[in-house]
Amino acid sequence: MLSARDRRDRPPEEGVAAELQGFAVDKNFLTSLKGILLETELALTFIIFICFTASISAYMAAALLEFFITLAFLFLYATQYYQRFNRLNWPCLDFLRCVSAIIIFLVVSFAAVTSRDGAAIAAFVFGIILVSVFAYDAFKIYRTEIAPGASQGECLFSEKRCPPRP
Repeated sequence: MLSARDRRDRPPEEGVAAELQGFAVDKNFLTSLKGILLETELALTFIIFICFTASISAYMAAALLEFFITLAFLFLYATQYYQRFNRLNWPCLDFLRCVSAIIIFLVVSFAAVTSRDGAAIAAFVFGIILVSVFAYDAFKIYRTEIAPGASQGECLFSEKRCPPRP
């Protein structure tokens, strides 16, 4: 009979190892620019959620929803699990997530600052910072993933045919 120590020292079966390997966290992603942006967005949305919980609880649902959406994207990107859903356009989904968050947090932040409560003003300040982080993330997604040729001077909106890239 195997003791707990013997089972721990044995390598796992091939099927179990393959299942668990799908959720291995890519530490290089977490230290990349995209990973840091997602982590910053996650932290700021949590701070705004706490501020709204302390002051105006009517607006906390928007921050909580955006927190869970950002957490889901961070999980999918960090574990490379998004690659299993190859029919989805992930850069477009990520870009739309950022744009919708910009709109939501601009509206909610300016609505919250009218209450003149201390925590609501803090939520406004963190909301403006978060909007700038989401805007930078959306800009980077658009520049690198959606329109990568725009930075090389390609003709994106002209009627004439663009010359091929060298």
